[in-house]
Amino acid sequence: MGTGTGLAAGGPGDGGAADGPTADGPTADGPVPTRGPGAAGREEARHWLYPDLPGVDLLRARYVRKTFLRHTHETYVIAAISHGVEGFHHGGTDRYAGPGGLALINPDTPHTGFAKDPGGWRYGALYPSADVVAAIAAETTVLRGTPGFVSPVLDDARTARLVHGVLRAADEGNALAADTLLRTVVTRLIRSNGGRLPARTVRGAGALAAARARSVLLERLADPPSLAELADAVGTRPFPLLRAFKEAYGMPPHAWLTDARVRAARRLLDAGHAPADTAAEVGFSDQPHLNRHFSRIVGVPPGAYRRERLAVARTYKTTRGPRP
Repeated sequence: MGTGTGLAAGGPGDGGAADGPTADGPTADGPVPTRGPGAAGREEARHWLYPDLPGVDLLRARYVRKTFLRHTHETYVIAAISHGVEGFHHGGTDRYAGPGGLALINPDTPHTGFAKDPGGWRYGALYPSADVVAAIAAETTVLRGTPGFVSPVLDDARTARLVHGVLRAADEGNALAADTLLRTVVTRLIRSNGGRLPARTVRGAGALAAARARSVLLERLADPPSLAELADAVGTRPFPLLRAFKEAYGMPPHAWLTDARVRAARRLLDAGHAPADTAAEVGFSDQPHLNRHFSRIVGVPPGAYRRERLAVARTYKTTRGPRP
């Protein structure tokens, strides 16, 4: 990750939108309960889309015992903690973000997630795509190249409140506020904690073998080879491949495969496929197997994830309808 800072060049300022909605609690159609140890340890989460914020996933959750597997996102992660402390392993060490703090993850960056304390943590998160962040950064900062977050934890209570404001505005169907606040959040973060992400390059025999192994796994999601077979397919031995793959992608091949399967499952669920069919399509042995891994990467079960997608699609068609 680069260490340069993007300087201001106009765009959303610190006034106006910065004083917008800030509530982060559940709404009537908000987070759905997940398994938890009684009322005091109740877990709830909602992962949804707002059609007027294209390219952005939204999450509001309270977790107590949940732990997230090492995984990556195709998007950025901007998570604002409101209660408790979230821990996550990132860049070789454990990081912690508490109330008023932000956990910031760049695309394709391996990380985990867990509660630092027995009471768990509550947070709201935005998952803007790379295109969304790049477009905002190009308009409002002088940073060039692929923008990224320099530090994975930032203490910035004002920006954290703005993140919750985006979620509140989306809940209320306030497209103007949601879009304004999102642009303000991204601009503030890139200006204060932004740098240019280095381009991923493949150098050396080990990295080349890892890249070829990754391609093989993508082609064989539902029927992956053993480590020995994979090494043979790319012209190396198992342990050198294991070391090279972990160095290149931050996790061993089997963990990367699970992450890739969940990504593929999300695309199928986005298209309306049933969880049971999705599980078989991406290589999980059955739906419970999909449920377990999906929940520990995405944060909600695949059924709840799909219902939110379908609800948004129905609402969007009903309220917008076909153009004359």
